Amino acid sequence: MDVKISTGWKKALSNEFKKDYFLGIADLLKIEIESKQVIYPPGPLIFNAFNTTDLKDVKVVIIGQDPYHGANQAHGLSFSVQKGIKPPPSLINIYKEIESDLGIKMPRLYGDLTQWAKQGVLLLNASLTVRANNPNSHSGIGWQFFTDAVINLLNTQKKNLVFMLWGNFAKEKGAHIDESKHLVLKAMHPSPFAADKGFYGCKHFSKANEYLMQSGIDPIDWMIKA
Repeated sequence: MDVKISTGWKKALSNEFKKDYFLGIADLLKIEIESKQVIYPPGPLIFNAFNTTDLKDVKVVIIGQDPYHGANQAHGLSFSVQKGIKPPPSLINIYKEIESDLGIKMPRLYGDLTQWAKQGVLLLNASLTVRANNPNSHSGIGWQFFTDAVINLLNTQKKNLVFMLWGNFAKEKGAHIDESKHLVLKAMHPSPFAADKGFYGCKHFSKANEYLMQSGIDPIDWMIKA
């Protein structure tokens, strides 16, 4: 199938696109769309994370679980929402930690993280699609195999990446990352239910930049300019 994804990723993942599980994902999405189900993010944005952050440019990986399932929210970047949409609570808590960690004042009414993605932050959800108003509805259709392959590719073919694993789901997803080659940062999830139990104070953003600079890699400007 002709997947609309940047050249670097398309070449590196070419075998995945031919596998039965991936063809099954495509078939299921086609059936749901034909039956008038609303799927998020919109089709052209399903691979937005890969089209905004090419394989050769990845410096940091932030693993999310599921796209937002409300109208006009998801656009293919984990934790990010489209322009004009108020940041959800987890993203607000991420902003609070950046302010505490780096002293950067973050916007409260702007949640599009494309600026991070363009600098090399791969904002990767474990599932790349979801049915409208039905959280985790596509978590079992095969996306987990694809995103596991992405993480394995990054782990084996790159070095000196920073993986931010927030919450048990992300920690399990990244359980096999080689910590002798990469920096793996773990914390509680930034959701309102867990942020004060180990996300606040994790200082992942300063730690990431320190590691990148020690590795001779340009750091990330975490400021989001609305």
